[in-house]
Amino acid sequence: MAKKIKDPGLGYSSKRNAQNIINKDGTSNIRHINKKFTIRDIYTYFIELSWIKFFAFVFIGYTLLNIVFGLIYISIGIEQITDEKGSFFENLLNGFFFSAQTLTTVGYGGLAPQGVIANFIAAFEAMLGLLSFSFITGLIYGRFSKPKAAIHFSENIVLRDFKEHRALMFRIMNSRKTVMIEPEVTVTLSITEDSGNHKFKRNYYRFSLERDKIMYLPTTWTIVHEIDENSPLFKYTSEEIAKLDAELYILVRYHEQSFGQDVYQISSYDFSKLKVGAKYIPTFYYDDEGYTVLDHSKLNELEDID
Repeated sequence: MAKKIKDPGLGYSSKRNAQNIINKDGTSNIRHINKKFTIRDIYTYFIELSWIKFFAFVFIGYTLLNIVFGLIYISIGIEQITDEKGSFFENLLNGFFFSAQTLTTVGYGGLAPQGVIANFIAAFEAMLGLLSFSFITGLIYGRFSKPKAAIHFSENIVLRDFKEHRALMFRIMNSRKTVMIEPEVTVTLSITEDSGNHKFKRNYYRFSLERDKIMYLPTTWTIVHEIDENSPLFKYTSEEIAKLDAELYILVRYHEQSFGQDVYQISSYDFSKLKVGAKYIPTFYYDDEGYTVLDHSKLNELEDID
């Protein structure tokens, strides 16, 4: 008989057609409100940003900072840097370019501060530039050096006959050329059921797997849950399983050679991705020289079972 497990932190209450709590790529789909943002959150925020957004922030911040200091140099008198041009825009450009040279400590020599006030502002800006670029360099290093798993999950899960019963399956692949050492998989099933009075409740089950841990993974691994008498899905027909309001939450842990430490990756499937009566096409074959060739494009390919 299937044994329920305690709430893994997702809550028992639900509603019809509730959104996934965990996205397919492992990111959280929870909206946070009334959360206080502290200075300690800045590093995490910039580390988790996409590269496009990160460099957009750097470019916009750099531009705005130079504009601000350009305006400051105009306010104290642009003649303390260079000759007055008579046009606000031309003066702002001179202030902007002098600020850029000071902020980056380039100092071409064409523009130079004259007077105590201008020198004080330039000295402060140079210090601010050193601190800013040190912070950005640290962030870039942190983003590159952050240990990350590189697992590709099949787009669909499969329900098919297996041995004397049926089985639910999905497939994972290492997207790097390194070998995944001692990969271990944990799968939790969440089923949302109508408890009456238009109220819905989640029930959680830990999936027993044909193998939840292997020694190493050089190619692909098909994760198999056999639907036997101890499975929470045993009481359902294949058609009923396909219509369940259910999700699989998956946690994969393994030792990554590139970083020399354990890494984790989370993913999820809802049962709208379920394919009944299909099987996965092999992803690797042997070439004429006897080498094993892994075709990453075949991870999601299925074929019907006669």
